[in-house]
Amino acid sequence: MDLDVDRGVFSATKIDAGTRVLLVEAAKPSKHAKLILDIGCGYGPIACVAAKRAPRAQVWATDVNSRARDLCAANAERLGLNVAVAAPDDVPQDLRFDLILSNPPIRVGKKNLHALLELWLDRLAPGGRAELVVQKHLGSDSLQRWLNEQGWPTKRLISRSGYRVLVARERRRDTGHATTSDPANAGSSQRRAEQQDHDSVEGRDTGHATTSDPANAGSSQRRAEQQDHDSVEGRDTGHATTSDPANAGSSQRRAEEQ
Repeated sequence: MDLDVDRGVFSATKIDAGTRVLLVEAAKPSKHAKLILDIGCGYGPIACVAAKRAPRAQVWATDVNSRARDLCAANAERLGLNVAVAAPDDVPQDLRFDLILSNPPIRVGKKNLHALLELWLDRLAPGGRAELVVQKHLGSDSLQRWLNEQGWPTKRLISRSGYRVLVARERRRDTGHATTSDPANAGSSQRRAEQQDHDSVEGRDTGHATTSDPANAGSSQRRAEQQDHDSVEGRDTGHATTSDPANAGSSQRRAEEQ
């Protein structure tokens, strides 16, 4: 799977270690999943892998960074994947997602992170789930407690390489917590929560990243998001390779910046 990358987006030179853990240990939609959402999609490693694993589902990818959205859309189109890319405000308000995937921007702080999660987790469909990868030392346990306190039953799926994958279910409605998916606020919460980790990155050298589907690739692994996948690198030619994290036994990243 070839993905175009750019130094102006999150983790442009390699797949983030956390993203890699998410794709290896989770992000495996059921055959019944119809709507999937990638929050903070970047140039599309999670969205594209989800779309490849669930070809009958409609995958939505959202990001506050317009350059990231452009790259994600271009990558998905070139690969023939069913991915709709949109700014937070432009995701239709009536959609309810069977699966939400994210390597959320933890470093924006609890207040903004919580606002971001409240915005999107209240859009889980009945029986749906959210899979979030969070670094252990950046508050994964406290985030799990907060999610449970807010009414989203949340369990730890796996702990690998210093990251934890949390699985949150649809919010219980007997907790007294109000939902926050008001269309008027839909975009602002995500912009506040992702601005620091996405829009603040600069650099416009475009690269080409190869990301093999984590579900089917048997060997090389490379690059795609910085914090959660460590297998991609940019190249002088702009070409990077990321073999599927799900079946690859060792990660391989190649990329050289232009």
